[in-house]
Amino acid sequence: MLGRDFTSILDLDAESLAHVLDVSLGMKRDGAGPMLAGKTLALVFEKPSLRTRVSFEMAMQRLGGHTIALPPHEIQMGDREPVKDVARVLSRMVHGVAARTYDHDTVLELVKHASIPVINALSEAEHPCQALADLLTLRERFGDLRGVKWTYVGDGNNVVRSLAYASVLAGLDFTIATPPDFALPDEDLARANSLEGPGTVTQTTDAHAAVSAAAVVYTDVWASMGHEDELEDRKEHFQPYQVNAELMASAPSDVLVMHDLPAHRGEEISDDVIESASSIVFDQAENRMHAQQALVALLMAETPPVA
Repeated sequence: MLGRDFTSILDLDAESLAHVLDVSLGMKRDGAGPMLAGKTLALVFEKPSLRTRVSFEMAMQRLGGHTIALPPHEIQMGDREPVKDVARVLSRMVHGVAARTYDHDTVLELVKHASIPVINALSEAEHPCQALADLLTLRERFGDLRGVKWTYVGDGNNVVRSLAYASVLAGLDFTIATPPDFALPDEDLARANSLEGPGTVTQTTDAHAAVSAAAVVYTDVWASMGHEDELEDRKEHFQPYQVNAELMASAPSDVLVMHDLPAHRGEEISDDVIESASSIVFDQAENRMHAQQALVALLMAETPPVA
């Protein structure tokens, strides 16, 4: 099952991932009660946030707990004081930390020096909380995830890395379509396919072929946080990978559309597609709260919930 911390999808195996999703579904359906009463989660955010902050705050509130938001201008982690000192101070005062950072090593240093659970709420390496919400969304739609085919079209970034790992563990058949110079690195693809799970991950540069048998098409921004200055240079490479009516015409008629938001409408996805009846984008957004409610309960409750 879950260890003390959650920094990567690689912290899970197939059984523990299924358990998190089962608990998420149960809590969404039945509620959970105040199992985190008296507990506080610190939100250490170096990056701006809408879904991550609100979903963690609401998850803790629904469980009877509290949050303290610590934006970068207040603690200046790594500048005003070392990450290891922040970790040890918070460990004396709160019961968990959710960190949204630029550098994944910051998350790992928090883990090294904290004596309380640390959650990776986003780093440049992975976005594991998003992957949990996405798989929860698919579980609601398809039930058994084994053999469900879905395709990611866009940049080989932190989100797709987490989705690749999660897909293998959950039994999904995951295809990644990227421009040639923006693929998920080969070592990440190999790591995903080496995991003990029934799913598969493949990669291609042909977006139309990639979506041709997909039950779900997923996309994300062309330049993730920290790479915004590359956007103009990237547009020429990524324009053929826009999720628009032309691309969706190559997919099955009942295909669903996902995006982790925020969306740059008119860039990676057209407005008509994200607003279409096929879009389940806002189901994903809501499920951040439900998946993270299960996650914090499993990590922080005196008696962890069961499915």
